Amino acid sequence: MEVEFDVKIDSGVLYDYMLHHTYTSFAGVVGTTVGALMLVAFGMTGHIIYLIAGLVILLYQPGSLFLKAKQQALTNPAFKQPLHYKMTEEGVEVSQGEATEFQKWEDMVKAVSTARSIVLYTTRINASIFPRRDLKDNLSKAVEMISTHMPPKKVNIRM
Repeated sequence: MEVEFDVKIDSGVLYDYMLHHTYTSFAGVVGTTVGALMLVAFGMTGHIIYLIAGLVILLYQPGSLFLKAKQQALTNPAFKQPLHYKMTEEGVEVSQGEATEFQKWEDMVKAVSTARSIVLYTTRINASIFPRRDLKDNLSKAVEMISTHMPPKKVNIRM
């Protein structure tokens, strides 16, 4: 079985991926917890410094990720043209123009889903992002390919 599709990465899809990647990491969880504790401290003490610190901690990260996603979508040449993906029994091939790369299934790190995308991590920090809007009829086929060729403990996809 093979599944082929084209994806276009825009700033919204990139932002969704960055939010998920950041807030599921240890640093993201700790930062959110510290920001929330600052707001609780403000509620208990009334000291305005706790409110300011809590809001800065909680709002800085999503704001900076939004700006970073916008900038990358505008300046990264890889996001200017659609990427063509081909999932086969051996792995995933991605091509754009004349360039082609191939990643074996056994080398994939994990697969997760966000509200907007299916994300296939090729390394701990690098990933292929498949926007749901671009997958259309291939969504269930792509998820089936991923689930079939990767160990269940590495797959956390919700349809």
